[in-house]
Amino acid sequence: MSADLAESKFSIPVDSENKAKSLNIFSFNFPHHASFHMSWMGFFVSFVSTFAAAPMIAIIREDLELTKPNLGSAGLAAVTGTIGARVLMGSVCDVVGPRYGLSIVLLLSAPFCFCMSYVTSAAGFLICRMGIGLGLATFVACQFWMSCMFNGKCVGLANATAAGWGNLGGGVTQFLMPLIFRGMTSATEGRIFSAWRWAYLVPGLLHTIMGVAVMFIGQDLPDGNFKFLHTSGQLEKKSAATTQYLGITNYRMWCMVATYGFCFGVELTMNNIVASYLYDQFELDLVTAGTLASCYGLMNIFARSVGGLMSDYMSVKFGMRGRLWTLWVVQTLEGILCVFMALAKDSLATTILFMVLFSICVQASEGASYGIVPYITRRALGVVSGYIGAGGNAGSTICMALFFTSSSIAVYEGIMYMGFTIIGVTLLVVPIHFPMWGSMFFPGDPNVSEEDYYIAREFNEEEIKEGLALSVQKFCQNSYQERAPSMRPVESSEAKV
Repeated sequence: MSADLAESKFSIPVDSENKAKSLNIFSFNFPHHASFHMSWMGFFVSFVSTFAAAPMIAIIREDLELTKPNLGSAGLAAVTGTIGARVLMGSVCDVVGPRYGLSIVLLLSAPFCFCMSYVTSAAGFLICRMGIGLGLATFVACQFWMSCMFNGKCVGLANATAAGWGNLGGGVTQFLMPLIFRGMTSATEGRIFSAWRWAYLVPGLLHTIMGVAVMFIGQDLPDGNFKFLHTSGQLEKKSAATTQYLGITNYRMWCMVATYGFCFGVELTMNNIVASYLYDQFELDLVTAGTLASCYGLMNIFARSVGGLMSDYMSVKFGMRGRLWTLWVVQTLEGILCVFMALAKDSLATTILFMVLFSICVQASEGASYGIVPYITRRALGVVSGYIGAGGNAGSTICMALFFTSSSIAVYEGIMYMGFTIIGVTLLVVPIHFPMWGSMFFPGDPNVSEEDYYIAREFNEEEIKEGLALSVQKFCQNSYQERAPSMRPVESSEAKV
């Protein structure tokens, strides 16, 4: 089917895969933009619930008599429990689609929000936070979904905006939960130890509502849902074992697992510790500390999208090499600003200034990362998205364990050590090399094509003869724009951001 004929089926311009060529955040056009809004809203809810405890931690720790190691372990549990869930979600997306994946995770994690109302011990608190944290696996479905719905001209922006607005929940919860807590305190006539428990009912209800909405409003792919496309023979029924093998044997994925661990992982870490850091370091009240801490997460309103937009723009100018340079520069700057925030420990105003700048670079790095991820593999996109997403949680686990659980390390020292680690790990962007496009310092081989990388490498001859690679062929043609400008077909050079 030609692109022109494909466009006649939709009210917006699409490519040969029926992916949208542009993102309009104000549109609810079905299926592309309806799915965009379902994906970020589902992810947003999971962020609100996962970090709902952070701005109320001063009350919770007094009620449950939690020690610093107890709090550190619970914070670790909230982001560690979802590592396996994210890896699994990658295969779920490849096999049954992102809609089912996102919806089921939201519904399965909702009971843990409700159960938080009955917690009476450190162990119960840890278990509930781990169960709620499983909801963060929605990120993988979110990014897989956007990569299936939007063309390479705007995939960086679409991925970044959906994930950024989802991450925004980590900032919103910093002031939303204190406000809900205040309302519940009034409703319980000043019983603050009951109020924080009642406050957790709100995230639980949000999980339930969005889980149902995603199932009935979203659509897996531009051409239909996975079940219909599998039944009609329009979509390959993928083997989970095959896609897992393709993913884990691609070294580019592992480089991105590590680097993403120190942008998204750092965001998760800061969502866990920044409110209590401001509360203790500068002796602020709970609401003020939560409001200032929300500035960190609120940068997601625009910063992650900026990273995706920068990646798409640099792709137009320099191809994939431009995307790689964008990620390295922005994430290295993230590490430098993290160190500066730590050094500003004696001034609230300076701390907030560097915190905001640091946050902008964190989110932009995340956006730039997922401008690259859709090109690592096509056949095993879900698996790769899952592992890299899990890398974000693993990075947070490492940061929390190394820098924020020991009573011998002050929080500002932990932030500084984290900054130095970010700078070092980001060097792993350098060895990422695509044979047909190149890497940061080396150009691609003009004798290697996209078909060699995505089809000959990922399909055997029998599968190619069966036509399983036909949809990937379209992806290859739409990926020519990632070449250096001088190597692109004439029609691809007209791409604009």
